[in-house]
Amino acid sequence: MSAPTSRRERLDHFLDLARIRRPRYLGDLEQLVSIDSGSYSPDGVNEVADWVERRLEQIGFDVERVSFPPSPDGRRTGDALVGRRRGGLPEAAGGRRILLAAHMDTVFDDGTAADRPFRVEGSMAYGPGVSDDKGGLLAGLTALEILDEHRTDAYDELVFLATPDEEIGSPASRALIERTAAHMHYGLGLECARENGDVVIARKGVADFRLTVTGRAAHAGIEPERGVNAALAAAHLTVAIQALNGHWDDVTVNVGVVRAGTRANIVCPQAELCIEVRAATTTDIQRVTRAIREAADHPGVPGVAVEVEQLDLCPPMEDTPASRRMLEHARRAALAAGIELGAAATGGVGDANLIAGTGVPVLDGLGPVGGADHTPREWLDTTSVPQRVAVLADLIASLGDAGTS
Repeated sequence: MSAPTSRRERLDHFLDLARIRRPRYLGDLEQLVSIDSGSYSPDGVNEVADWVERRLEQIGFDVERVSFPPSPDGRRTGDALVGRRRGGLPEAAGGRRILLAAHMDTVFDDGTAADRPFRVEGSMAYGPGVSDDKGGLLAGLTALEILDEHRTDAYDELVFLATPDEEIGSPASRALIERTAAHMHYGLGLECARENGDVVIARKGVADFRLTVTGRAAHAGIEPERGVNAALAAAHLTVAIQALNGHWDDVTVNVGVVRAGTRANIVCPQAELCIEVRAATTTDIQRVTRAIREAADHPGVPGVAVEVEQLDLCPPMEDTPASRRMLEHARRAALAAGIELGAAATGGVGDANLIAGTGVPVLDGLGPVGGADHTPREWLDTTSVPQRVAVLADLIASLGDAGTS
């Protein structure tokens, strides 16, 4: 077959190849879903990694396998994979480096795959991780196979990153993700599309804080005036911090944990608040951070001291002009494939946030259509697979050459 000469012909060819691969995709998906690979099931994650590594090597990727030390509490995660394939268009000639990111872990415990095995009913596939993220992981590999068969190499480099711990916030793989993303031109997240078919243009960032409130103990019945009640200060702080909701669009502030005191007959000497902030922009996270620190400086109880610690920060994946241009490429391919592609912003976070935090424009939700993630009802629409794989392949081909993007 001669190579297609126009983008529409190329997309049609990708669709044909994706449709041919659909039965194999479903067979492969059954294999992957049948492996228990919870975030704290390193053997299962590594079994998935073995499978992915073989597939990447079959299409000419050089694969680096990265192991991680146990966490401070002794828990282990599986390995990560970084697959690289050089293209035929160097950066100096307009070639671009594109990162595809997926994760191999699920939220489910060992034994779930046997208790709730993969099945297909009508057009829907069910099973643990079928949508989040084994369906998307497999869609990325299939799109790369189509590009290989089509002999598309007008890019500088393609990188496929598969992580073992996304479902727990990527504590082990975060540094690897950020290092790998640092030199990319584009990032493509392989989470599955939203239930209505939308891709994801933005994800909120998350900042976690701990406020430690220190007062002074005293006998509550004999000399309460000598005490400084940290629980009372914590109550004032809870009200003040919760009141930050509504001050800025797309910002939520939640005092999720309050701990105080040990006995009812002691003026409470210490309290603790755990706070989560979600915001669509780094600027808004910084605004809320300043507001929390200001509240801590005025706790409402004389003599109380408040220490503010920022425990973690997952940067937002912001809706930017660069990501909008990526979206337009995807939309043109989708229209040619017969689907309209919407774009959604979500409060959930993922590895795409970490990629975006390095300054790389990202589009996420590029897998097939799925839903009910993290539940026994998790599903994947198998009829969406050929179109979504073809659109993904076309998007990679379009972004790979700066002269056509």
